[in-house]
Amino acid sequence: MAAGSAALTACTTLAPDYERPTNPVSGYAVPAGPEGTSATLVDTGWRAYFTDPQLRDVIAQALENNRDLRVAILRVEEAQAAYGITRADRFPTLGAAAAETRGRTPGDLSPTGRSVVSSQFEVGLNVPAWELDFWGRLRSLRESALQDFLATDSARQAATISLIAQVADAYLVLRELDERLALASHSVENYGESLRIFRRRYEVGAVSRLEVAQVESLLAQARALEAQLARSRAAQLNALNLLAGAPVETLPRDTRLDDRSVMEELRVGLPSEVLLQRPDIVAAEHRLRAANANIGAARAAFFPRVTLTGSYGTASAELEGLFEGGSESWGFSPSISLPIFDAGRRQANLDLAEVRKNIAVASYEKTVQTAFREVADALVARHWLSDLVDIRMQTREAQAERARLAKLRYEAGATPYLEVLDAELALLSSDQQLVETRRALLSSRVQLYAALGGGAQGLDATPIQ
Repeated sequence: MAAGSAALTACTTLAPDYERPTNPVSGYAVPAGPEGTSATLVDTGWRAYFTDPQLRDVIAQALENNRDLRVAILRVEEAQAAYGITRADRFPTLGAAAAETRGRTPGDLSPTGRSVVSSQFEVGLNVPAWELDFWGRLRSLRESALQDFLATDSARQAATISLIAQVADAYLVLRELDERLALASHSVENYGESLRIFRRRYEVGAVSRLEVAQVESLLAQARALEAQLARSRAAQLNALNLLAGAPVETLPRDTRLDDRSVMEELRVGLPSEVLLQRPDIVAAEHRLRAANANIGAARAAFFPRVTLTGSYGTASAELEGLFEGGSESWGFSPSISLPIFDAGRRQANLDLAEVRKNIAVASYEKTVQTAFREVADALVARHWLSDLVDIRMQTREAQAERARLAKLRYEAGATPYLEVLDAELALLSSDQQLVETRRALLSSRVQLYAALGGGAQGLDATPIQ
């Protein structure tokens, strides 16, 4: 009977047929880069994309020690355990029991008129109330729990990609601050030497006190910038340590941030369907499937619930007679129940399930729209920042030539030192802006890699147990 009931209920469910919502961003395609296209971005792991060995070490440390990612992994284990509990409800529970019962019957209640002390011993197997899932209620709940588990696992993959991008960006900002701090320190040294020379000249009457004050002002501004960058670097290192979950090893400060040695060039030419493989979009779709399955469970609550209770074993008045012939005992108790009046509880549960599905649809569409927006923003940033880097380089060359000519004019007596001061400050600002823009361009490439779900296929999914 159990096998027949399981076969009957295996194909029954009242959940509506699932249909993936229409793509809310139709007709979108990522434009191809100048060097061709790449259709394997989602298969490119972070170790293959990021080529800087120090950056890879920091990312590996973060993946091992970051506490937020550890919580995400534990959430997956939590959802998997909850799924196991729900799945077990579809099968009967079999238990073994042994009992001894002794009782005394008073004489006025005994047929013989004398008090009687009786004993009963029982050993057997029993099946508590097992629901026959004729309408698919338990099956729908199992499907909902499964989809919740898969959504949690996809969310874990999304958290991993986000963490990789955050670590890479924090590392790039730290390297930027190192380079800017080195430029500021070099300027402080140069301006300090200039101040020493101007003071000697002032002592012999070759320059005025005003010119010495102007050099002092230039040195003070460079020192202020150096202090500000040093503070920013310390704070950025603390942020990177938090992401890594432990203090990172000391990074060299004397190396220039080389655009070509940090990561591979990203060539993009992917259709919009590829973005639907992003883990956060996959997680949103699993949550939508779970909400769809909950509607089936709510619908099944309107139909009768059939349960079976049974037992099989031996019973005897004497312990020695438990396993003798004729001691066999069994019981079978099917039951059916259907609430007649519940003040609209079941209808409210169904309405709630349907509303939650509509919420899940809207959340899925919003996730898709957000994903396309992130890709578009990253593409725009990469395009314009690339142009801006070229502009910054041209500006820096012009400012360097301006500073050189201003210094020559001052030495020839054709201009006051104020013009040299202004040119030196403009050159220092131009150097700082160039380094900052180059780092922003690299960060945009990191953001594009994460926005396209880079490496998502390389993150193993948790197996279903």
